[in-house]
Amino acid sequence: MRPCKELCSPVVIHALMIAVIVMLTAAAAWSQTPPTKGTTIADKPDGDVDFSQRERDMQTRLILRAEKKAYEEHLARAREARQLAADLQTAFENRNSFSTEDQKRLERLEKLTRRIRNEVGGSDSDSKPDDLPNELGKAVCEMAEMTKELAKQVEKTPRRVLSAAIIDQANKLIDVIQFVRTKTRLTND
Repeated sequence: MRPCKELCSPVVIHALMIAVIVMLTAAAAWSQTPPTKGTTIADKPDGDVDFSQRERDMQTRLILRAEKKAYEEHLARAREARQLAADLQTAFENRNSFSTEDQKRLERLEKLTRRIRNEVGGSDSDSKPDDLPNELGKAVCEMAEMTKELAKQVEKTPRRVLSAAIIDQANKLIDVIQFVRTKTRLTND
């Protein structure tokens, strides 16, 4: 009988109750702690997976790819504009006038230049330049040089930079292109 009396003593019962309470408290605290980063789906009791970080990473990658593609297209427009201006200069030097196809090239060059300007955050200029050339030949040469300079500036400018120099150059170039287009229309009429 003695062993039962020792097991049923108030001190032993108190110790057992404290141990049970400590175990229950620890189990409750452990079940409420968030899972660590290395856990898998099987480790989570309800099967939920945190996709938010993966989604943000994927969205960031997609945004960066789209920005890079837009920048590559921007560079391609600048190169095409430089080539068109050089072709127009050569055509004008050979014939001293523009054909209807050259007129279309001039229009395309103007559209490309506007698009380049708009891509870097520019808009139409309200002021008209005072230093436009008065001869068509000089205007065509200046147009080709300005387009080369614009293409160089676009190639030097990083992807996420808004360039006031590009906007200014593009606005001046658009004015020269419009001058050339107006002069050639008057000459062809």
